Amino acid sequence: MISKDQPTIFSSPVIVAASSVDNGNMKLGADEDGSVVVNRQIFLDSIGISLDQTTPLSLTYDRDNYTEYRTVTGSEKGKSMHYSEDAPVADGLVTTKPGHALFLTLADCCGVVVHDPVKSVLMLSHIGRHSAEQDGAQRSVEFLQQTCNSNPNDLKVWLSPAVGKATYPLAKKGGKGLHEVIVEQLLEAGVSRNNIEISSVDTATDPNYFSHSEFKKGNREFDGRFAVVAMMRGRGETAS
Repeated sequence: MISKDQPTIFSSPVIVAASSVDNGNMKLGADEDGSVVVNRQIFLDSIGISLDQTTPLSLTYDRDNYTEYRTVTGSEKGKSMHYSEDAPVADGLVTTKPGHALFLTLADCCGVVVHDPVKSVLMLSHIGRHSAEQDGAQRSVEFLQQTCNSNPNDLKVWLSPAVGKATYPLAKKGGKGLHEVIVEQLLEAGVSRNNIEISSVDTATDPNYFSHSEFKKGNREFDGRFAVVAMMRGRGETAS
């Protein structure tokens, strides 16, 4: 985990962090699951979170709709964090409970963390090409409006490291970069530009982060995934 790459927009009741290559691969099934679980636990321990209070976001690409979101329940804590198992597919997870962490693995796509400090709601969305083409960032905000009565003006948003425009322009979005498109969608949804923080990391050019596109080109030795985790701090959690 690289200190300078962590978000600064959130207040102390919220823990948000991104791992790096040095923390190891975070995706089950792409490596020996045992080592991945160890990597996850060490990373989470370093920021005061446990595997058993964490729910991962599960994705597939064999569908038509990439703007599916849901609110997690307490019974989902720890599921799919220790070993691969079927989990409901979603493009974003929401929690309304302190002490329930949301977890997403990435290697070029963007993790979008949205916190509503007024309603005490936290969302972690996956925005890649498929979701961006379907206005996934805007739909994420709309989901919070519909399910939690969130006011977009209250939302604080962080965009994780992601692939840059030079490597991966989005043809269906006029050749714009992923971060650029996400910001436009957030603004369209009513989020204030002053409440949006964008990671400066381009995963395609920064070897501290896994990049699927660079792996496919033969420029990276391993097709791993880094992680973004987000949690509202509950009683007993201390600042990292």
